[in-house]
Amino acid sequence: MLVIPAIDLKDGQCVRLKQGRMDDSTTYGDDPVAMAERWVAAGARRLHLVDLNGAFEGKPVNGEAVTAIARRYPDLPIQIGGGIRSAETIEHYLTAGVSYVIIGTKAVKEPEFVGEMCRAFPGHVIVGLDARDGFVATDGWAEVSEVKAVDLAKRFADDGVSSIVYTDIARDGMLNGVNVEATAALARDGGLPVIASGGVTNLDDLRALADAREPGILGAITGRAIYEDTLDLAEGQRLCDELAEKGN
Repeated sequence: MLVIPAIDLKDGQCVRLKQGRMDDSTTYGDDPVAMAERWVAAGARRLHLVDLNGAFEGKPVNGEAVTAIARRYPDLPIQIGGGIRSAETIEHYLTAGVSYVIIGTKAVKEPEFVGEMCRAFPGHVIVGLDARDGFVATDGWAEVSEVKAVDLAKRFADDGVSSIVYTDIARDGMLNGVNVEATAALARDGGLPVIASGGVTNLDDLRALADAREPGILGAITGRAIYEDTLDLAEGQRLCDELAEKGN
């Protein structure tokens, strides 16, 4: 299981939001490339980037920072979400060196778009399912749909989607623990590998995900925890490696 550091970009700065609220952000740095260097030095094997402005505006806003990080680390898997709603945007990011694009809002509103993009860019598409009480939210979490996350995941299982990034909005940025039960259920019933997001706070959360014993849980994204030192990235990855070796 991978421990994946998140770099959330707002107005060119590295920030973290609480429950997706743009007006409740904490700034951790003004140099995204330097922040990426920090996590790579700590042993990150993948980076999770989010264009927060792009998520609300429906198009890339912090694309230059994303491109700069991808060019700095051409061999490091990087996934980017936020404002990805066209084939042109996907092609731009992949050409820049990003490994995976995360389709969120458009996946909920136009599910057929996901299949089209999987066929056009095989192996590079992740779907981001951000849920509140199990129902998927869109448009930077501003709108909650009537679609259940697990039902949508099942729909995409045959499209060639690489994985699902599953975020429990109520726990995101709150440092109050990951929703292990919902994550494990999605990995078990959704038919796709799942990357957990939202609430990953410390080593206990990583142990809990490992103890769920769902082989479909691919990794865990962590943001505020590594910025505020409730979780040491290198220590967390070592723990996950050890648990994997022990068969947990």
